[in-house]
Amino acid sequence: MTRFIFALLAFFAVNLLPASIRTFDLTKLTAADTFTAERGYGFDLGTAPDDGRSTFFFSVTVPEGNWRVTVTLGDPATASVNTVKAESRRLMLERVATAPGEIVTRTFVVNVRNRALVPPEKNAPGGTRVLTNDREEGSFTWDDKLTLEFSPGARVRTIALEAADVPTVYLAGDSTVTDQRWEDGASWGQMLTRFFGPDVAIANHAESGETLKSFTTGLRLAKVLERMRPGDWFLIQFGHNDQKQQWPQTYAEANTTYQAWLRAFIAEARRHGATPVLVTSPQRRSFDDQGRIRNTHGDYPAAVRAVAAEEGVALVDLEAASRALYEALGPAQSPRLFANGGKDATHHNNLGAYLLAQAVAQSLRDQHCPLAQHLVGDLPPFDPAHPGNPDDFNLPASPQHSTVAPRGN
Repeated sequence: MTRFIFALLAFFAVNLLPASIRTFDLTKLTAADTFTAERGYGFDLGTAPDDGRSTFFFSVTVPEGNWRVTVTLGDPATASVNTVKAESRRLMLERVATAPGEIVTRTFVVNVRNRALVPPEKNAPGGTRVLTNDREEGSFTWDDKLTLEFSPGARVRTIALEAADVPTVYLAGDSTVTDQRWEDGASWGQMLTRFFGPDVAIANHAESGETLKSFTTGLRLAKVLERMRPGDWFLIQFGHNDQKQQWPQTYAEANTTYQAWLRAFIAEARRHGATPVLVTSPQRRSFDDQGRIRNTHGDYPAAVRAVAAEEGVALVDLEAASRALYEALGPAQSPRLFANGGKDATHHNNLGAYLLAQAVAQSLRDQHCPLAQHLVGDLPPFDPAHPGNPDDFNLPASPQHSTVAPRGN
């Protein structure tokens, strides 16, 4: 009997409990070490390191939660420039350079989740899985592994993973916030990770086409609240789709139901001991004859500002920042911030998403929001009215491309 108990404990230790630290030496792995469910780690999507010429992916099966990732970068003989993304193109490290023979270590935290929900009690409303849409099938966002993407030019020596007990910043929103899966689209939520240090996790639950109502009925809010803990944060940005009267099941009038739903999200965050932050929606790129951005959001930005003031929560005014940003570049240059080669006037590309994420980080810092304490220490000031030269932006593109517009467009 004693032998059976020890055997059972050993089984659980090996198969169910995550090791404190798991280290993978990529210098000793070969292209044959591909990811399989049985192996639980390996090079993914048919890629492998090839002396820095191409993008490669490395995945590890992990339980849901926050994971501290430590990578050592560099090469004994050559220089390298290393950009690292996680899951669905979340920017974690940007162009970390090493000289020949130089080895550097960098650490960041990746949030991993799946669709599962704690089953409700018998006869209680609810569900056992988040109600995802068909565009999310096959996404790294909802699988049971942590996936890292290394840019062409990267030289990766080791990868170490360990569970991270850190505050989590949850993001709720629509296509302008979500982790866009494909180039050339991108959203500020998947760039925000670049500006936070390894003492906090960003959990981006936003999804294209979502509204305050659908985020609730689709059990996405339930998923957030199930994981939320005291000390966490909840950034809330809706409006692009809530304003659509042609969507009668999810339409919310700006000064009544929309504000009521915002207050409900705020109340739920506070009930779980988290701190809510409201974010106004970035404007669409629509210029008038004087080169000023038209307000395509009606009363919704003002409604968000009013709720933030009445509830005493921090406000990131991304609507105002986006106006300043687009007008600074003008009708001729501002399309360079948008997807589909600038033909899309709502959804951004990597550059636009990066600049809006900088605006979010700067707003938190300007307000002396406690969350700003977790920003990286070398983050330079950012003024959306003076965004700099777009030609200076150089972020390696991911290999996944699509011309399909995001849901809700």
